[in-house]
Amino acid sequence: MTTTKMRRTGIGIALSTLAIAVGMAIADTRTTPTDTEMAYQAAPSAVDPASTKDMITGEGPAMTKEEFEQGKEIFFQRCAGCHGVLRKGATGKPLTTDRTRPLGTPYLKAMITYGSPAGMPNWGTSGDLTEQQIDLMARYLQHEPPLPPEFGMKEMKETWKVLVPPEQRPTKQMNSLNLDNLFSVTLRDAGQIALIDGDSKEIVAIIPTGYAVHISRLSASGRYLFVIGRDARINLIDLWMETPATVAEMKVGLEARSVETSKFKGSEDKYAIAGTYWPPQYVIMNGDTLEPLKIVSTRGMTVDTQEYHPEPRVAAIVASHKHPEFIVNVKETGKILLVNYEDLENLKVTEIGAAPFLHDGGWDATQRYFLTAANQSNKVAVVDSQDQRLAGLVDVGAIPHPGRGANFVDPEHGPVWATSHLGDSSVVLIGTDPEGHPDKAWKVVRKLEGQGGGSLFIKTHPNSKHLYVDTALNSVEKLFQSVVVFDIDNLGEKYKVLPIAEWADLGEGPKRVVQPEYNKAGDEVWFSVWNAKDKKSALVVLDDKTLKVKHVIKDDRLVTPTGKFNVYNTIHDVY
Repeated sequence: MTTTKMRRTGIGIALSTLAIAVGMAIADTRTTPTDTEMAYQAAPSAVDPASTKDMITGEGPAMTKEEFEQGKEIFFQRCAGCHGVLRKGATGKPLTTDRTRPLGTPYLKAMITYGSPAGMPNWGTSGDLTEQQIDLMARYLQHEPPLPPEFGMKEMKETWKVLVPPEQRPTKQMNSLNLDNLFSVTLRDAGQIALIDGDSKEIVAIIPTGYAVHISRLSASGRYLFVIGRDARINLIDLWMETPATVAEMKVGLEARSVETSKFKGSEDKYAIAGTYWPPQYVIMNGDTLEPLKIVSTRGMTVDTQEYHPEPRVAAIVASHKHPEFIVNVKETGKILLVNYEDLENLKVTEIGAAPFLHDGGWDATQRYFLTAANQSNKVAVVDSQDQRLAGLVDVGAIPHPGRGANFVDPEHGPVWATSHLGDSSVVLIGTDPEGHPDKAWKVVRKLEGQGGGSLFIKTHPNSKHLYVDTALNSVEKLFQSVVVFDIDNLGEKYKVLPIAEWADLGEGPKRVVQPEYNKAGDEVWFSVWNAKDKKSALVVLDDKTLKVKHVIKDDRLVTPTGKFNVYNTIHDVY
């Protein structure tokens, strides 16, 4: 080995050692994220870096305004999803200046270049960032994070548009669609949704929306469809129109994930609620116009260390069937809020301490108990919506990600709710019948082994004997292009593998298979074959009883299809 090579090798070893030291210095007690979790969380932030207020101070290393602007672009594109807009930490560790400045530029450069045992990607050795960009980011992290603008009533009303006032809308359904079996399908990278007739499998309409629609929700009557993009734009779509179309829209912030509508008897269609990632808050709106009525911040203390968190993002929201309330997950603080909408001027909020970092969840079969994943704590919290209290906190597998979960009757253990996981291959079944099976309620009663980690969704239906689990974010092509199905009557038997992407017959591309969704009858299950934006995608429809392909929906307008929401099942919380 030449002297030059030895010198370079020695430098590499030294920097790698520094990276490990940095990882330990920055590390805290949270679970180390897996590659799958990093891939899931590290999507670009929807916050526009250009909208932020710069915080270049003399306390950090010298930077030009141009360098700081470039640092913002890189951070918001690659880092904010894991570390948070304000760098307080989420999946990734905190990168606040009280931690980064004592470490200094050489240490931070080593961490960015080589990654760390705590899960930090190796941005340098992977070739994702140049040496110049790494030096720039090491300096950038030693300055205070730029502050995105707040987004209050004034800003919301400036974006609020009522395109068709309620009095000008139809008084009855003007189309011949079977609305109960209509599907709202997210076309993620196109900034659209597709409405697809579940009977004919034909596309009814393509509707422009915000970017990367996260969820679709239905009003209790089934007339109005609410969709929200990651850019916090809400579209209110009237399904009664001759061709369903947007009748109102509004941005509720700069980045968001959740929207829901009131379902308590007597309050159907009256209100809607949306929660945002930035600013950290939720807003209650008029249910047929989206007029913003009440905005509430979620900033506050965490449930574990009781320290202040400036960026606790709003994750899942569900509408209670037992009280006039919305149930709101606040991710970073680990709090579940029961927001009573009877009197908005004298708002009553019941705060339930659960565990960080709250994410997705759904109802048990009785629609009394809300089960929700605290994915970085590896727990599922159970809220009794009738008695308005925490009923249980269940230890599960690594990084649970249930979507809405799956309800069915275990042949041995009775009624259960199931979650799959991002961080391991397990499928965990939790007992949900405190009256009929009190010794098994809010406990793990069975653990199944799936084909791998990286699962985003698990699904069944009351009329089905099958339990489907995707592995869309697994790193192995064979796994992310297929799903597994368990026989509910014979859970001790090994699952069957269904090669959904192969059946779609699309040609080139990653072709990730994601989110099983049933039709109203529960005799069909739909899968998205999510390909690259410039490749062909499809929806594959299976016969649930035979597990054979019934139909493959291919259309050039189906650009990056991901989430699918059947109208009837979404209204009635059937999963």
